Amino acid sequence: MKRNVIAWAALAVSTAALVSSQNLTRQVPAAPKMPAESQKTARALSDAFASVAEYTKPSVVQISVQRKVANSPRAFGNGRALPPGSTPKDLEDFLKEMRKRFNPEGGLEPQQFGGIAQGTGSGFVYDDQGHILTNNHVVADAGKIVVKFHDGVEAPAHVVGTDPKSDVAVIKVENTSYPALAKGDSSKVRVGEIVMAVGSPFGLSQTVTTGIVSATERNDLGINDANDAYESFLQTDASINPGNSGGPLVDMDGRVIGINSAIMSGGRGGFGGGGGGNDGVGFAIPIDLASNVADKLIKDGKVSRARIGVAIGNLSPAEAKILGIDSKTKGALVQQVVPGSPAEKAGLKQGDVIVDFDDKPVLSVPSFRLNVAASEIGKPYNLKYFRDGKEHLAKVTLGSADVVLFDVEKESAAPEKPAAEEAPKTAIKDFGLEVQPLTEELAKGLGLKEAVGLLITSVKEDSPASAKGLEPGMVITQVIRDKKIQPVKSVKDFQELSEQSDDLMVYIKSSKIPGAFVTLSKLKKD
Repeated sequence: MKRNVIAWAALAVSTAALVSSQNLTRQVPAAPKMPAESQKTARALSDAFASVAEYTKPSVVQISVQRKVANSPRAFGNGRALPPGSTPKDLEDFLKEMRKRFNPEGGLEPQQFGGIAQGTGSGFVYDDQGHILTNNHVVADAGKIVVKFHDGVEAPAHVVGTDPKSDVAVIKVENTSYPALAKGDSSKVRVGEIVMAVGSPFGLSQTVTTGIVSATERNDLGINDANDAYESFLQTDASINPGNSGGPLVDMDGRVIGINSAIMSGGRGGFGGGGGGNDGVGFAIPIDLASNVADKLIKDGKVSRARIGVAIGNLSPAEAKILGIDSKTKGALVQQVVPGSPAEKAGLKQGDVIVDFDDKPVLSVPSFRLNVAASEIGKPYNLKYFRDGKEHLAKVTLGSADVVLFDVEKESAAPEKPAAEEAPKTAIKDFGLEVQPLTEELAKGLGLKEAVGLLITSVKEDSPASAKGLEPGMVITQVIRDKKIQPVKSVKDFQELSEQSDDLMVYIKSSKIPGAFVTLSKLKKD
């Protein structure tokens, strides 16, 4: 028995030795080599990202804010409110959910009614005087502000000035030993450029994310919740989340090109997300706009904007053609001119098309409005415009927006909508509406100052008139004929013009809205 055990052991040893010797002699194929040139490019890009992150680090700060919470069920960071009839248990559950979602990582925690709410945002050193640039919504109504630098040093800060219309704010600390970020030129930013967002999402300071510029000049988004707001955002897919607000968006040279301000999450965006997550659609205020506002806040503590004194709309190709201008022309169509304004003094009239301001092309209404607002009050500027199909030049000296007010063509509000008088109604079939002459009695009932034009009595569904928002009770006072503005003479005259025109440009007035040009286009027949 013992001999058998020894034999089996010997066999096991020799088998293991055999297998071992075979493993030693078996050839293992070498792993494929990475292409040297690709590796070199990848490492260079990685080094560039790391260098930019390292360069911006000393200049980016975390901002902690304390606010007094009003004694109201609506006093929560993202505007949510408990439904009527909620019980104390509902309130407790709601607060637990909010704390879980927002703390301790950052965001706004509703502590109690009438208590103190904590908020976290970002910012960056703007100059060597201790000024820090951030968003208005980060520090608005702040009671106490504490700035935390990259090395852990904390310093109290105070608000120098805020501007809700652009969502820009400047705060200041006494410590001036930290370097300011270099400013880029946001007007030269191209779609597709690589960018980096730096900030404190969810309270996680010095967080760096990368992406590209997805679009420029995003405006009319309704992000800045202020009357007469100014918007022209850079759009980026660099990850931006609650707490990133106020932090810099930088290019690959480490120059700040924008202030991260808002994200769009599952619908319309909110400041810093307000509880929503990042869906790859973030918005940053261009640094050109932000620095213009910041410099005024630092100098004066407020922002004084220039104004030319016109109500304007974008020029469509159809309107350009009707006005005798090249259909590819970009410009701003003058809807109204404020009496006594710089525009009126410069000779501008309703129906003019502004194509150049300060020797720069007017590419859109928002960009023109921003350029004028950022210009110097009391300084004359070159203006180029078209009238009757001809180019004109003028000088316009800008006034203050606090003085040049838009109370143009303000009609009195009608107490109630008057019924149309028993008068013949004429159908303008190609554009889907019916009209009748406007009488003194109807004009008075509509709150209009003059009985001039044609009253719209009905609008057909899915018609050109309906598509442009025309409604019964609106009045057509003028038309564009032979490149010129002309009053509406009669129903018959208007009907004949409509039959001759594929595109009809009319001026609409009502007691509800300011006067404006509207272009109706006939439906194309199959």
